[in-house]
Amino acid sequence: MSEREKYKDFDWDLPDPFAITITVQVGDIDNYGHVNNAVYVGWLDACAWQHSVNVGVTKEDCDRLGRGMVVRKTQIEYVRPCFDGEKVWIGNWVTLADGRLRANRRFQIVRDSDGATLVRALLHYVCVDLETGRPSRWPVEFKERYVVLDSVGSEVSQAGYSFQPGVERA
Repeated sequence: MSEREKYKDFDWDLPDPFAITITVQVGDIDNYGHVNNAVYVGWLDACAWQHSVNVGVTKEDCDRLGRGMVVRKTQIEYVRPCFDGEKVWIGNWVTLADGRLRANRRFQIVRDSDGATLVRALLHYVCVDLETGRPSRWPVEFKERYVVLDSVGSEVSQAGYSFQPGVERA
C-alpha cells in the first residue's frame, strides 16, 4: 500500500475524505509539551486550501474572480493530544454548499501511527467580495467545484450527522 493510500484505512467519520499529511514540528509545541490549539487551526486552513486547489479553485482564481470563501464560525473539539515528531492526516469534506453564499467543511485529524482521532472540527464559510469584504454571491466556478460528494451527502442525511462537541462517535 502506498503512503498516499494509507489514510483510506483510517476510521474516518465520513466517507471519501480529501486528506493531507503533516509531521509535527518542534515549533508547533506549546508550554504543555503538545501541539498548540492555534496550530490545529492553521492545519485546517492548509487542508482547505489544498482541497480547493485540488478541485480547481486557486488563490489566483479567487483574485481574478474577486471572490473568496472566508471562515465565519469555527467549532473545534480537541479529542487527544499530539506531540513533536508525530505524523498526522487532516481529512476534510464539504458538507454544505448552498451555491449562493455559504459552505461548511467538516475536518478530522488522525494520528498516522495508530489511527486515533485527535481533532474534529466544523468550519462555516461565507463567500465575500475580496475588495469590500462584504458577503457576495458565489461565482459559477465555486458552484461547479465546491460540491458535497454524493457519498458524503447520503451519509450526512442518513445519520442526521452534525458536529456535536464532546460526543464520541460510536
